[in-house]
Amino acid sequence: MILPITAYGHPTLRRETEEIDENYPNLNELIENMFQTMYHSDGVGLAAPQVNLSIRLFVMDASPLGDEMEEFKDFKKVFINPYITETSGNEWSFNEGCLSIPGIREDVKRPDKIVMEYYDENFEFHEITLEGIPARIIQHEYDHLEGILFTDLLPPIKKRLIKSKLANISKGKINVDYRMIFPKK
Repeated sequence: MILPITAYGHPTLRRETEEIDENYPNLNELIENMFQTMYHSDGVGLAAPQVNLSIRLFVMDASPLGDEMEEFKDFKKVFINPYITETSGNEWSFNEGCLSIPGIREDVKRPDKIVMEYYDENFEFHEITLEGIPARIIQHEYDHLEGILFTDLLPPIKKRLIKSKLANISKGKINVDYRMIFPKK
């Protein structure tokens, strides 16, 4: 089932997320629904707060980018209760967008390399080290679990320039090809 995407301004995007365990209700169905929603919305990652759930879960499938970048071949993963334990390398800019903030793309600086601990969909523990674009995508989705949006990382002048666009998104004054949940007035 395709779920609606939580729009900028909705309080769920700013809430603290909670860890879950293997007994979380309908977890496998939720994971499948999140992948379907992500594919339908043309995303490469989707965090639970983006489908109005304040839990520490995100999904990622960057394998469509595998033709251009080898590190993305078969890069489809589920991240449960993830924690970035280390960042390193130089910060570099890359143009990011977000399904919860449609129509806005901006250059964001992030560290090049991360180490992250997480559980997969079978609740098997993993520790991975990633760098480059895969690390960037994971940092973007991870930020959702911390109540951080990519627009929060922009310089003040950029934030001022997009302020009216963000206000329009929160009011539902946008055109997208997927369903969205907007903040209540």
